[in-house]
Amino acid sequence: MITRLTHATLFVLDQDQALDFYVNKLGFTRSMDMTTPTGFRWLTVTPPKQPDMNLTLLKVESGDAMSDKTSNLLHELLAEGGTSAGALECDDCRATFADLSAKGVRFLREPADQFYGVDATIVDPFGNTFTLLQPKKP
Repeated sequence: MITRLTHATLFVLDQDQALDFYVNKLGFTRSMDMTTPTGFRWLTVTPPKQPDMNLTLLKVESGDAMSDKTSNLLHELLAEGGTSAGALECDDCRATFADLSAKGVRFLREPADQFYGVDATIVDPFGNTFTLLQPKKP
């Protein structure tokens, strides 16, 4: 029986730039950063209040993890900015929006009231989008 999700993968074009964005702008923590003998870099970050959930920042390149064809297709997809990576929960969407905007985080949509709470849309340097979500309190 599957009991929980521990890792999810996010495709990035530059792992150092991704690490800077997710750690220094969004407040994640670097949880793993190692390079295998073949040169593959295993880089993960974790949200501040969810240390058992790892987001793998996987560089789009041919090699151990993907073929030339897959790498080329992912480069095209990221260039289009059409990937949705999930939702990031926060306590106060408007305050978090103001804080992240001051740090240079780009938003596609400012906070708006929804039937389920308040949300906005963040875009990372590679075109991956996240919903910034403040769920409605019961």
